[in-house]
Amino acid sequence: MERTFQKSITTGDGASITVDVYGDAGSPGLLVFPGVMSDAWGWRHVARATTAWPSVAIVNRRGRAPSGPLGADYSIRTEVEDLKAVIEELGEPSVLFGWSYGGLVALLLASERPVDHVIAYEPVAPGFGADALPALREADEAGDRDRSVEIVNRKISGFSAEYVEALRSDRGAWDMLCRLSEPVHAELRALSQAEVPEAFGSHAGLVDLIVGEDNIGVAPYGTSFEQVRARIPRAGVHRLPGQGHLAHVGGPEALGKMLDSLARVGKG
Repeated sequence: MERTFQKSITTGDGASITVDVYGDAGSPGLLVFPGVMSDAWGWRHVARATTAWPSVAIVNRRGRAPSGPLGADYSIRTEVEDLKAVIEELGEPSVLFGWSYGGLVALLLASERPVDHVIAYEPVAPGFGADALPALREADEAGDRDRSVEIVNRKISGFSAEYVEALRSDRGAWDMLCRLSEPVHAELRALSQAEVPEAFGSHAGLVDLIVGEDNIGVAPYGTSFEQVRARIPRAGVHRLPGQGHLAHVGGPEALGKMLDSLARVGKG
């Protein structure tokens, strides 16, 4: 399906959040909440690959143009409230899907209000990436986005220097990553201060967790995934073959098909 329109939503604190809507906007469908170093545009191929819902809505979280800035009082609570505001405006989705940081936010929302079905792809646990915070703070204060991207890829994700240099050689892709890195220090600082409640995800009717096959048992994403999984023992766990953390980039069609299959499970 193709993008139908982009909607702007005003949150409780007056911030502006945009949502890209694909398909039939009048019918409930899949609501996508991306994570760090990602925006709604980066999830367009997944939206186009899914067929199980009449609509797909992708939140462009604050800190990503054309949505507004994070704000002075930004915390993970801000993200939960933003997600609430989106649902209040668009209506209850058939499925709420969160990726990485967005997966944690989706599960936190389901800790305090009913959600029919939550799917989370490699949701990160509080404290993820905390070791990189001093370096990210230094880069952020210097306005050095190039350095921020390098820290995220090398110090947090654990990619090789060769991988990072290959990324840097694609000037368009690197510039996009530099733009997306602007809020990353504040986001990871908020993640370091987040707490998982006892009722984590308990108001979701159904919870499915997805892990990329390449990350199973492997730090940092696979081990963080296991921390989240341990807190929700009733969740279904699914492996996406041949993929790592960036399945929306490396395998959007495969991810779309898995989401479709889980929608059928959810309906059954």
